[in-house]
Amino acid sequence: MINNAVNIQKVIIAGAGPGDPELITVKAVRYLNQADVVLTDRLVSQVIIDTHVPATAEIVYVGKQNKNGDSFPQAAINALILKYALEGKRVVRLKGGDVAFFSNVLDELNVLVENDIPFEIIPGITAASGASAYAGIPITARGYATAARFITCYNKEKLTDDYWIDLATTDDTLVCYMSSDVLEYLVEQLTRFFISADKSMAIIEQATTPFQKVHIVDLYNFQQDYQIKNLASPTLIIIGKVVALHEKVGWVKNAAVNDIYFEPLKNNANAG
Repeated sequence: MINNAVNIQKVIIAGAGPGDPELITVKAVRYLNQADVVLTDRLVSQVIIDTHVPATAEIVYVGKQNKNGDSFPQAAINALILKYALEGKRVVRLKGGDVAFFSNVLDELNVLVENDIPFEIIPGITAASGASAYAGIPITARGYATAARFITCYNKEKLTDDYWIDLATTDDTLVCYMSSDVLEYLVEQLTRFFISADKSMAIIEQATTPFQKVHIVDLYNFQQDYQIKNLASPTLIIIGKVVALHEKVGWVKNAAVNDIYFEPLKNNANAG
């Protein structure tokens, strides 16, 4: 129950964009400038934190990384948002990419709604938009694809043959989040159900950052073409006819060095 003696501030849930710190929205920056507390994901550029968050604000790192044991539990994030909001703090929950793409935003919104705490959602540029733009691969393009599907395959045990048949036979562009760990399985299933040979796969590491790399792979020559064994996080995968456009309109060269843009998890286990 809310303590009515406390002036509850509106909680801001904002997307930080996919990596390049200049891709954050003006509105998100305005709220970061006013923040008392920022709860930030791992896939948020440190430049954004250093540039736009006041020195007086508390920064809480609540990062996740697939099945990494150091990932900050969602229940603990929910509890922190509620705790700081009930203290009357101006809270910004900063998420990598956009707030609504493969995010646990609904869990956080439910906590706010259940406790009558006001909030505002600020969208960000999702990884698919950033990666496709910086790789020169339009997700849809006349004559190539008129629709796209945003999927994730990390929980492969729940995916049926009917699902894979649908993905293999659709003309839609496939954009795969959080699927680099099951890349071989992904290719195996699509080729098993005879995905068209005129569709290729783009593996995009650390999109929009100075360490971006794009690898174009023929799905039916995957074992021969695929030489990258340790992909940097995050990696986004695009599959479809549109991938062929990279050769023509790709405008960002692959990074000449191997480096990591996003720091490893550094969670504040005892935050607050």
